[in-house]
Amino acid sequence: MYDNIKTNLNTLKNNKFFELTVVTVIIISALEIGAKTFALPDSAISLTHILDVFITLFFLFEISVRFITDDDKRNFFKKGWNIFDTLVVVISLVPINDSEMALLARLVRVFRVLRMVSVVPELRVLINSLIKALPQLGYVVLLMFIIFYIYAAIGSFIFKDINPKLWGDIAISMLTLFRIMTFEDWTDIQYETMEVYPMSWIFYLSFIFFTAFAFLNMVIGIVVNVMEDEHAKMRQEKEQAKNKPTIEDLHAEIQELKQLIKEQHQHKRQNN
Repeated sequence: MYDNIKTNLNTLKNNKFFELTVVTVIIISALEIGAKTFALPDSAISLTHILDVFITLFFLFEISVRFITDDDKRNFFKKGWNIFDTLVVVISLVPINDSEMALLARLVRVFRVLRMVSVVPELRVLINSLIKALPQLGYVVLLMFIIFYIYAAIGSFIFKDINPKLWGDIAISMLTLFRIMTFEDWTDIQYETMEVYPMSWIFYLSFIFFTAFAFLNMVIGIVVNVMEDEHAKMRQEKEQAKNKPTIEDLHAEIQELKQLIKEQHQHKRQNN
């Protein structure tokens, strides 16, 4: 009986309509959360409560289906997205009204929108790529900090008398350089120093080149390489899943073996 239930639930989980329904419920959940930030009439508030109960129960059913149909249940909660989805669903069961955990429950309901990442494989690849690229990006950030520190020290020494509010010390200079890197009215800072040092434009353009262009391309290159690896792994997993025999296939093979054994017994009896 359990195998039949598992087979039916597995068929349901792999159904495209069910996947589309999960995505639709997540979108409705996001809209419902956004609607609660407005001043609503009593009828609309009652509707949001009904929707919240429906969404919570649906997510509970969906995570249960995923757990039951998983072939490796021991490692189900060792996967990051399964842990995240389960925590969101469990904490969503906490009543919002008249509860000490009401604020936590409301905040967790906001994170239900992130379940879109665990449902859509492409989004999951993007997030996994960003996470796996963090160690390599750390060296890029360290190098960027060194460049910031050098330019901040130079700017503080040269431009301190021109505008102490922007170049007073190395910490303020680094904040000013961050403003320049984000192109937030950086030309005003440049023209102010160029009135005293006409060649100071070299300082700004070289800094922008190193940070806004060179480092940005380095970050993009690292993320793209990691994403290619993640896409290759995802394609490999899909191929393995296709080649992996299902319960129905194993059941059919067992029936064929039983039929062959039965025919062999009948053939032996006829010969005897």
